[in-house]
Amino acid sequence: MARYTRSMDWGFPRWREYGSEREAARVRLCDRDGCEKPGDRPAPKSPNNPDRWYFCEEHAAEYNRNWDYFAGLTAEEAAQREANERRTANGYAHSATNSWAGPGDGSRSRDEMKALEVLELEVDASFEAVRGAWRRLAKEYHPDVRPNDAAAAKQFQAIQAAYDVLKTAEDRRQWKPQ
Repeated sequence: MARYTRSMDWGFPRWREYGSEREAARVRLCDRDGCEKPGDRPAPKSPNNPDRWYFCEEHAAEYNRNWDYFAGLTAEEAAQREANERRTANGYAHSATNSWAGPGDGSRSRDEMKALEVLELEVDASFEAVRGAWRRLAKEYHPDVRPNDAAAAKQFQAIQAAYDVLKTAEDRRQWKPQ
């Protein structure tokens, strides 16, 4: 007769933490020849291929440093592939907004978009254009220029608020910790 052993999973409360198992955890080793570290960082085997290598951190960094997306292609083939991928949604599409907002941002908030409409500017306007439009419209609708005009005073307040929104957003993008 087999000897009975007591399980740690009986009843409530569980006597061991969730996620711990009695069996050994399966660990995938690094695909680099001779490396015994865990391979927990996937890397593509080739462009547009779902197959992956699995490397440790050290070998993944080495692989990324030496990665050439256009390896084995002539200059014309590489240019053609780049053009095809930029044409579709698969590639990174450059937009005029990215050039103003800075790399990696590419979007403006809803408040910023409304502020640009108030200042009568396009979505890809530079901050210098924002400042110029603010000055031009502020001179046009200023209460000293149009006394006793409630609509002009309201428009002036909207212009000031729009400039404040865009100025704050620009300061946030330009701020760098020291």
